[in-house]
Amino acid sequence: MRLLPFLLLSGLSLSAYAQQPVPSNLEPLPPPPAFDAQEAPLDEPEVTISTEKEQTVEEFRANGKLYMIKITPKHGVPYYLVDDRGDGKFARQESLDSGLRVPRWVIFKF
Repeated sequence: MRLLPFLLLSGLSLSAYAQQPVPSNLEPLPPPPAFDAQEAPLDEPEVTISTEKEQTVEEFRANGKLYMIKITPKHGVPYYLVDDRGDGKFARQESLDSGLRVPRWVIFKF
């Protein structure tokens, strides 16, 4: 019973999506500008790896500021020292996944 009205309405609504003729005075779009990877700003952190006798230390910097240190001992589980507040005081974390997802967007930079 309801199938026939549904098919009629859907058939009529398809006419709204019919292709319209293309005007003859259209100009083609210009090609996109060339992308130079060396001039593009890098959003990736700078990583400095130093290998010592008993451990490997990886320092992560964003815009020249140290925000995380990963320490991997020769025998043991790696751990992280993270500067959460940006004040230079590092807190130890066993993993980077704390379960809490706080956005860390930079809105203004002075």
